[in-house]
Amino acid sequence: MSSPIQELVKDIKNLQPVPAVINQILEIIDSPDSSMEQIAQIIQYDPAITASVLRTCNSVYFGLKTPAESIKDAITMLGMEQLIEIVLMKSGAKALSGKQEGYGLQEGAMWKYSVSSALIAKQIAVKLSLENKNTIFTAALLKDIGKTVLDRFVQDSFEKISALVVDRNYSFREAEKKIIGVDHAELGGMIAKIWKFSPRMVNIIRHHHLADVSMIKNKEIAAVYLADCICMIIGIGIGSDGLVYQFNDQVMKELGLESDDISDIIAEFTENIHKFETLLKLV
Repeated sequence: MSSPIQELVKDIKNLQPVPAVINQILEIIDSPDSSMEQIAQIIQYDPAITASVLRTCNSVYFGLKTPAESIKDAITMLGMEQLIEIVLMKSGAKALSGKQEGYGLQEGAMWKYSVSSALIAKQIAVKLSLENKNTIFTAALLKDIGKTVLDRFVQDSFEKISALVVDRNYSFREAEKKIIGVDHAELGGMIAKIWKFSPRMVNIIRHHHLADVSMIKNKEIAAVYLADCICMIIGIGIGSDGLVYQFNDQVMKELGLESDDISDIIAEFTENIHKFETLLKLV
């Protein structure tokens, strides 16, 4: 009989990987020397992404007077930052749009939560002047990819996991680790490594719950962790695990943030929520 871990490895191999173009973009986008031409050259050689991006750019949502006919046109009209966000979101949409019944998330709920977390993580990165803000955005977007594989195992073991949460005060992540042998963050790190993400990306995804408290010193990981917590505060992505989320209050101190800063981040995100939800439907 195969073990749960062996079955998980098989399921990882069946996942449709994020397009290779994403790794290529992330290698150069956060460099101060990156250019519009470099980004356009990478994207334009992926026909599916190019077609999808142009269709989104030319939607009524953006209201462009002249339709974009190429990736270079799209970058010129929308700006490189917004275009990159669209490309990254499109690449993660298929993997994250389904339902995760084990985690109590209906179809589309994880996708909305993942994009919200990514946008907030980037807000934090910009506020703190962190480098690699697009890598932080992408890691926050894909940090829960492990849930898509672990979901059926969580469903099968939900009563045992819940018992640990209720009777022994485990966090949901600690309980899934105890019962299944791996938690969704560890599994996400495994997937990221198989998909040949950079060591930085693998590290952020693997440690985004700060199970190893020493990782709180890493501001990129702390920013993604805080973005996750802010989503919970505003009621996005609260599934079975979100109801027993344990916040590490040292994160605020490490990042040098006050409660007013969090209020500002939430206010900025809330201002753009309608625009963001419309864009999600197009992506």
